[in-house]
Amino acid sequence: METTRQNKISRLLQKELSEIFLLQTKAMPGILVSVSIVRISPDMSVARVYLSVFPSEKSDELVKNVNENMKSIRYELGTRVRHQLRIIPELKFFVDDSLDYIEKIDSLLK
Repeated sequence: METTRQNKISRLLQKELSEIFLLQTKAMPGILVSVSIVRISPDMSVARVYLSVFPSEKSDELVKNVNENMKSIRYELGTRVRHQLRIIPELKFFVDDSLDYIEKIDSLLK
């Protein structure tokens, strides 16, 4: 069960990371990246960020690239939320494949 503070920080991080990825993916035509959910640890030190990537074939490659460039993304996030948060959490990025799972279930039911 997440506390109110965890929910507020998760929403803040999701909003700011979405804007960062929107600006970064403008240079890559044909790829759409969205931050589907952010889960933050109870001590506010680690944030697990789930990315939804379209087309899904490129999702593993893109998330691997994002994890390699995590320090620069964390720095950009820190400059955006430095007045709201004292400590910027460590970011860990994962693929959110829930839409692919839903499509698979729908095709099986048909």
